[in-house]
This record gives sequence, C-alpha cells and structure tokens, in this order.
Amino acid sequence: MSIQWKGVMPAVTTKFTADDKLDFRMFEVNLKAQLDAGVEGIILGGTLGEASTLLEEEKRELVTGTVSMVNNRVPVIMNIAEQTTRGAILAANKAEQDGAKGLMMLPPMRYKASDYETVTFFSEVAKNTSLPIMVYNNPVDYKIEVSLDMFEELLKFDNIQAVKESTRDISNVTRMINRFGDRLKILSGVDTLALESLLMGSHGWVSGLVDAFPRETVAIYKLAKAGRIDEALKIYRWFLPLLELDITSFLVQNIKLAEVATGIGTENVRAPRLPLRGAEREHVLGIIARSLESRPELPDYKNL
Repeated sequence: MSIQWKGVMPAVTTKFTADDKLDFRMFEVNLKAQLDAGVEGIILGGTLGEASTLLEEEKRELVTGTVSMVNNRVPVIMNIAEQTTRGAILAANKAEQDGAKGLMMLPPMRYKASDYETVTFFSEVAKNTSLPIMVYNNPVDYKIEVSLDMFEELLKFDNIQAVKESTRDISNVTRMINRFGDRLKILSGVDTLALESLLMGSHGWVSGLVDAFPRETVAIYKLAKAGRIDEALKIYRWFLPLLELDITSFLVQNIKLAEVATGIGTENVRAPRLPLRGAEREHVLGIIARSLESRPELPDYKNL
C-alpha cells in the first residue's frame, strides 16, 4: 500500500487499562470511529501515543495489533523518536517487519544535532528502510529545525516524501511549495493552525483532537479542499477552544478527557503522567462541555 500523504491522519492516543496494560478493546473502539469518519492514515507512537513510556514489546504489539484492526483500509504509520542513529534504524526495521506502511520521524532526541548531523541521521535511516518517511519538523518542542536547504539534501532519497510541518510559521508552507512543488507533501502538525495551513496549500493534517472529534476534523479538511471555506471556517471557529487543548504540556490528559466525553476513550495515562485534578481539570472539562453543547451539525462531507 502506497501512502498518498494527504487527508487527516490522527496521531492516536495509546489506550491503557486501569492496571496499566495496553487496552486494545478501547483502542479498537476509537480506531473504528476514526476510520468511519474518513481518516486517511493512522499514526502510532507519537507524543500523544505516550511513546516515551512504552516498552519495546508494547510498541511492537501496538503496530501489529493496529495493522490487524485496520485491515488495509488505510496505512499504519509508526513514529520514530530515538537518541541514536543505530536505534532509529532498528526501530524502523522493526516497524517494517511488524507491518507498518510508513514512518514519521523526529530528529535525534535529547542531543541538539547540527544541520549536517541531522541530515545524516535522516539519510542513514532512509538508506536502511524501504518505508516512506514523513519528517517531523518541530523546532519549538524539539529544538532542531529542518531547514529548506536540509530538505534539499534529504529529498535526494525517494522514500523521504513528506513533512509534518510544525514550525508555527504559516509562511513556511508557501516557501516549501515554491521550492519543492509537489515533491514534498506537507501535512499541518499544529491543530490551531490547521485550516490556515490547508488554505496555504498543505496536503493534509496530522491532528490530535481528531482522537475525540474525528468527524469534525475530517469535515474541516474536506470542506477546505472543496473550496467551501465559509462552512469549514464555521466548524473551525467552534473547534478552536478544543484545538487549543493540544498545545499545552498536558495535551495527552486533555485529549483523553475529550475522548471520554465523546465515548471513544478512557482517561488512563501512564506515569509519570497523571490524570488532571483540581482547577485545571475543571477548566478542561468546562471547555469540553461547552463545546459539546454547541456541537455543529455537519454537512455530507464524505461525498464532496
């Protein structure tokens, strides 16, 4: 299965039981909601997936389990966030063996690599896997920016195909299109800038709040691409207070609370994360409750 690198691709949360085991029953409930809504890929093992807390065998179970559940309806993409080049290559190889159809890949973790080191890191992984790669470009959170000059080097590898664009600079979408045309597929990686990014020409949206609100997320994408901007904007304005839950350090807890409210998730997180409490919890629950009270009626977006 080839990856088109377009549409909405949820960065899914990892579901846990109350006794801290992988919860595949609830994961399947959420996955079905995503697929029914019309997402075009499933991304595992990102920040929202609490990948840094997962054991190696759990990551592999997650990939194989998701591949089985999805059953070739959409590609399953595994995130690679490793400290060493060797570790990244091994992780990519395991993902490929377990049935993933693509990779989302961060620069080296913890070490602030130079431009040359970062390009070499991505290049070595690209040489050692046949899977297509989406570079995760998030200098705000991970302190390394993949510049256009660096992409010029990386695009020499046919399997480096896309970018999750999270620089927070909307102009970067236009810069990338001007320089690389259709060679580099661009997916917005910041929920609160997603519609703006789509209107500037992004091909897709790697979303977080889609985990709780899949139909609304896909509807915004479909309407925007169909040129029905006023309708997309109306839903997006309703969505914004929820989307802002994705840009805090408690994004996992926030989004899992939203999943509970829409019936497609649980609140269980893995320590050191803990469920929200006190005023912070009430604040988030208030945003969710107000949004559900005014939840918009959606058009027949699937047939656009």
